[in-house]
Formats: sequence, structure tokens, C-alpha cells
Amino acid sequence: MTETKRVPALWQALIPIAVLVLLLAVNVIIFGVDATGGPNQVAMVIAAGVAGLFSISLGYKWSEIEHSIVKSISSAMAAILILMVIGALAGTWLLSGIVPAMIYYGLKILNPTIFLFAATIVCCIVSVATGSSWSTVATVGIALLGIGKTLGISEPLVAGAIISGAYFGDKMSPLSDTTNLAPAMAGTDLFTHIKYMMYTTFPTLLITLIVFFIWGFTLDTTNTATETEAVLKAIDSAFNLNPILFVVPAIVIFMIIKKVPALPALLVGSLLGGIFAIIFQPHIVNQVSGITTDFAKSSFLAVMKSMSISTSIQTDNAMISGLLSSKGMYGMMNTIWLIICAMMFGGVMESCGMLRVIAERIILFAHSTGSLVASTAATCIFFNLTASDQYMAIAVPGRMFAETYRKRGLKPEVLSRTLEDSGTVTSVLIPWNTCGATQSSVLGVSTWAYAPFAIFCYISPLMTVLQAYLNFKIRRFSDDGAKQA
Repeated sequence: MTETKRVPALWQALIPIAVLVLLLAVNVIIFGVDATGGPNQVAMVIAAGVAGLFSISLGYKWSEIEHSIVKSISSAMAAILILMVIGALAGTWLLSGIVPAMIYYGLKILNPTIFLFAATIVCCIVSVATGSSWSTVATVGIALLGIGKTLGISEPLVAGAIISGAYFGDKMSPLSDTTNLAPAMAGTDLFTHIKYMMYTTFPTLLITLIVFFIWGFTLDTTNTATETEAVLKAIDSAFNLNPILFVVPAIVIFMIIKKVPALPALLVGSLLGGIFAIIFQPHIVNQVSGITTDFAKSSFLAVMKSMSISTSIQTDNAMISGLLSSKGMYGMMNTIWLIICAMMFGGVMESCGMLRVIAERIILFAHSTGSLVASTAATCIFFNLTASDQYMAIAVPGRMFAETYRKRGLKPEVLSRTLEDSGTVTSVLIPWNTCGATQSSVLGVSTWAYAPFAIFCYISPLMTVLQAYLNFKIRRFSDDGAKQA
């Protein structure tokens, strides 16, 4: 006789999450910043095991749980592949002098006082144009971090400005996958969704820019001019700085604007970086390879090393030598390990409906429009924490809340905006989420460190909830005479 599958009780759904939170907290206390180097991954496997035991006790077979785990990990494979290619791109763009050139010319243009403000604006423009926060952070973001470090500005602070700008575009660009996913889940069209988001997104961006602008005047720039000059000299003496180098990032950005998928676009950028390294930086190629007698062999070895393993360029300036380093694809393996374990936990929790049970309980507290929007935002953040994937944080709450919003006479763009304001931007604030793990790895700054400075990302959900409670620009079917279902 086949055992009937039972719906998990709320306490059963909460125990695996409680185990995970407890283990993660202990890891942070004991291991500190090294917690993501293995302990957090183990914590997620243990929590997944606890969830699996409950699933089996509820009548689910191991084969069903395993299928859910594989499906969950498969949903993150595109992100994992992109992450690997970003590692390769960072290596060849360092070897070719593209990133050093960005730093060099950026130092000549950007004033330390307005740097945070300018960095946010630059990332906003690039992310809107490309529709990708990941591509923005992996290209101009890396260069801006180097510039900020050279100017003596805290790396977590610079990373916060970069991420704030990058995730503005991830929300607002019609090329962004999340910007297309949210209206699809809510039942509205893309441009209605984008236009409606302006009411929450532009005030949030304005607050972010004002904070960074004022913050810039509090920075100590006493020795900046001297240090900057030394850095400029070190980069100029180490690399052949040619404006033609900027052709490579221009090509990558152009391809993404033209809707070439991110993976092939970034791979092309990586390979072009290797070609430009051979053409413009032969001395750097020889330095990295350690071969001076056979340039063909030296070129192949240097490019392969830059794409795959750690690469460091030596200059006369110790700080710049530390800055001009990359870990290639190998440097992304720890992040990939973290993502796989996080998706494993999410897959087990999804297999028997534990995540849905918790989310549905949240809806019971949503009586007013403000509390409904707040509940939706909380659910999106909850899925970012537990399922570790921003797509699930948009798709699942979108499916769950669509009927409730419709019954209460709220237009679907109210839901789609809430999904973006909460699901898209908070993903990067969670260390074990695919977004948080990736951006932390790419920038070399821990998620815990930059999160307090990613102002745009945590003001966004607060702004959407505030406007709902104030009943500001909340669209209803009754406003245009449409019938409620």
C-alpha cells in the first residue's frame, strides 16, 4: 500500500531553517570571514539532511527528494557557468591591461570627493544598458573597486556603491531577466511594470546618491594626491596603456545590449582579452609565463594561466602589485561550492512543500494593502534566504500572491513591483544566495562587509512597503472602472 504524502506542519518546516540559522551563526562566531570557505557549506548540507528526514517521515521517497535537489541545482547552472567565465574574464582583462587602463584613466578623471557618487552613476548606466548586474560588477565594477582602493576609500564602501548602481539596472532595464520575470509572474506587461517601478526606484536611487555624495566629503583625502601619482606611475611603467584596449569591454557591452546571452558574450570578452594581452603586453605575458625564449609557448601558457589559476602582475608599487591580481576560474570554485550546497537545501525544502507552508502562513497576517505588500516583501526575502535564488524569490511569491492581489482589487503591477523591489535587490545581501556569493567572490569583499553600504538594496523593499502603507500611487481596478474578479 502506497503511503499518503502529508503536508508538513509549520513547526516541521521551521526546524530545518532554525538548524541552518543556528549553524551559520556559530560558524560566523568561530570562523569569522572564513565561514564561507567550507563551514557554511557543511551547515547547509546538515540542514538539508534534517529537512530530508522530515520529508521522508511525511511519505516522500528519497528518489523524489533527490530529483528536487537536482532540479534546484540545475536551475543555478547558468549562474555557475557565468561565474566561471567571469573568473576567466577577470584574468585576461588583467593580463591584457584592460583593468589597469580603466584604473589609470579613472584615477585621472575621478575626484575622491565625488567618487562614491560617480561610481554609483556609472554602474547605473552600464547596468541599464546591459540589463545585467553581474556583467556590470565583473567589468566596470572591478575597475572601480581598484580605483577606490587606490584613493584610500574602504573597499566595502566602494563595493556598496558599485552594487547599488548595478542593481538599479537589474531592476529597471528591459534587458534584465528579473525585470521580465516579475511581470510575467504577476500578469502584467514589461513596460507597465517598468514605468510603475519608477515611483519606488527613483526615490530610492536619489536617497542613495545623496548619501554617497555627502559621504564623499567626509573622506580623508590628505595623502590621496601623492599616493595616486605613485600608482599612476607604477601602472604606466608596467603596462602599455593604449586606448584601443577599451575596444574589448565596448564589444562585450555592445553584445549584451544586442541581447547576446551573457555566457557567450563574457566568453568572447575573455578570449579577446587574451588576444589583446599577446598584442599589447608581450612583456607581461613573458613575466606571467616565466618563458622568454619561445613567445608562442609563452603566450599560450600565460593566457591559460590567467583564465584558470592565480595570476599576479609585479610592479614597483607594492599596493598596486597586490591590486593587480586575479584567481581565474579556480578562484570561483569556493563560491560554486557554496551555491550548490545552498541549492541543495532549497531543493529539499521545496520537495515536500515546506517553503510554501511557511509562505502561506505569512499571508494570513496580510489584512490591509500595506500589510499585504509587506507580507509579499517578507516572503521574497524569506525565499532569498532559504531557496538561495532570486528567481525563486520572484517566481514562487508571484504565483502565491497573484490571486490575493486580484481579489483585493489591486492591479498586477503592484505585485510585480513588490517582487522586484524585494526579491531582486535583497538577493545580493545574503552570503549563501547565488547573487551574494557571486558578487562577493568577484569583488573580493565579503557580503557581510559590503551589505551595510549597499544602500539601494535595502532601501528598495522599505520604500515599496512605505508607499503601500501611505496608499501612494497604489493602482486598483476600481480606478479605471474595471470589474474586480
